[in-house]
Amino acid sequence: MPFQKTAARAERDRRQGKSASTQAGEFVREEIDRIRAGKHGARSASQAIAIGLAMARKAGVPLPPPPGAAAPAKAKSGASSEPSRRRSRASLTALKLEPSSSVSHAGLSRQATESAARRSPGSRKKAAAKAVRTKSKMAREKSD
Repeated sequence: MPFQKTAARAERDRRQGKSASTQAGEFVREEIDRIRAGKHGARSASQAIAIGLAMARKAGVPLPPPPGAAAPAKAKSGASSEPSRRRSRASLTALKLEPSSSVSHAGLSRQATESAARRSPGSRKKAAAKAVRTKSKMAREKSD
């Protein structure tokens, strides 16, 4: 489970009325920090982001389910509330074998560029315009 400070930062974002993706960004940032610290690795930057988003969902951030995540009704009803000890250990062991270079500055930059390229130019322009509108004046002056 995520650290309490991360959950508190996400809760602060929620109280300020920020979007679910902004709240989830706290968990993604924590996951990237954990990989950089050598706790475990990730095959790609996308995997690190996915792990952070899964932690955010478990913590109650109202994110949409991951694509293709429709579980059968039988699996939902038979699922226990406690995670399997064997599965948890197997997941962590597999992650420890992965490299930590996937969340390097270059790796994250490459992932962001590829992700943006999949969006339409109009969508990117709309997001940039919203960023300018919603960023505070002080933050805009600081970035100049």
